[in-house]
Amino acid sequence: MSSTAVVPDHPWLLPGALTSAPGAVRRHPRRTTRDWLVDVLCCLISLGWVLLATADALAARPEFATPLPYRWMVPADAVLGLAVTGLLWVRRRWPVGLAVVTLPLTFFSLAGAVPLLIVYFTVVVHRRTAVALTFTAVGMGPNLVFSHLRPDPHLSYWQTTAWGVAISLTVLAWGMFVRARRQLVVSLRERAERAEAEQQLRVTQARQVERTRIAREMHDVLAHRISLLSLHAGALEYRPDAPTEEVVRAAGVIRSSAHAALQDLREVIGVLRAEPCDVEPERPQPTLGDVPALVDESRTAGVRVDLRDRVDRAGEVPPAVGRSAYRIVQEGLTNARKHAPGAAISVDLAGGPGEGLTVEIRNRWPLGERPDPQIPGTGTGLVGIAERVHLAGGRLTHGRDTSGDFRLAAWLPWQPA
Repeated sequence: MSSTAVVPDHPWLLPGALTSAPGAVRRHPRRTTRDWLVDVLCCLISLGWVLLATADALAARPEFATPLPYRWMVPADAVLGLAVTGLLWVRRRWPVGLAVVTLPLTFFSLAGAVPLLIVYFTVVVHRRTAVALTFTAVGMGPNLVFSHLRPDPHLSYWQTTAWGVAISLTVLAWGMFVRARRQLVVSLRERAERAEAEQQLRVTQARQVERTRIAREMHDVLAHRISLLSLHAGALEYRPDAPTEEVVRAAGVIRSSAHAALQDLREVIGVLRAEPCDVEPERPQPTLGDVPALVDESRTAGVRVDLRDRVDRAGEVPPAVGRSAYRIVQEGLTNARKHAPGAAISVDLAGGPGEGLTVEIRNRWPLGERPDPQIPGTGTGLVGIAERVHLAGGRLTHGRDTSGDFRLAAWLPWQPA
């Protein structure tokens, strides 16, 4: 079973974490065009901040923070800021490791403040919430030290510290929002893919059920017709010197049976292929009222059949129940012709609304050893009938009884209207 993944219209606008193939486990997804643009922008912003902070620290009256006690520390701070800016290219692959390595810089580095915040944001987005909260808590200590070593010339110590905490919490909230949104997108995509896979599975199962139904209907319809054809053809073979009138009559029956078999086959396929919104076929499926015609066909072929119809209010039998009863009688007559040729057959119909419909077909067991049937069969007829009765909520029994007859009996539920 294959599934078709939904391809976005503009995948280059999505993060690499959202463009991985369905079901693929990739810890380091390939960067998309959007990722490259974001990385370049982050590096440019970090570079601009490093240059601005360095120039401000070298000025006579700094605007951002008190300069370092030694002049050589300013270039060193700039070099560290540039180093962190360069490491931003690998922050997606090792965000936690990069955050641990650069954590000491948060005590004193002003030039590395922006790239360090970007690293921190990457940890929040790409790692679990527990990891992000741990780095947030750990970062509160360096924030207190930084406000003491690099005090703002316009704010007090606690104001500077409060601003540092506010900035950290803002970055944390923003990163958690981005992470939650990505997780939502991934979850919705997985649900869509799972729903599509389940839909394809349901389609496959429906096709299998449809094929089973077609096979069962074909067996029920064609086995009866072809058994009649075989019976008449066997009579012609047994009596090649029969009068011309009998040969012509038998040939006519064979031709009409073959035509009826083709017609029934077309009806079965037409009904099974019809959509629910389609109109019903011109000739409906057989029901209980068609059983007498089915018995007459066997009588015409020379089979002795006794039909006893004791059904109360037969006109109100549900179509599905009547169709199942017809197929049961059809299978019983076919089996009797195949396995007990020449034996008399009795068909008994009884029941009514609320009581249920009882169908019984009985024929004498062949004397002596049971002969091989002249008409080949697969032995699946009774299996199909049993499945049909089970789906209808009824009961089916078949086999040789104590009187020596072969008995096929079924009970079908018949709910009153």
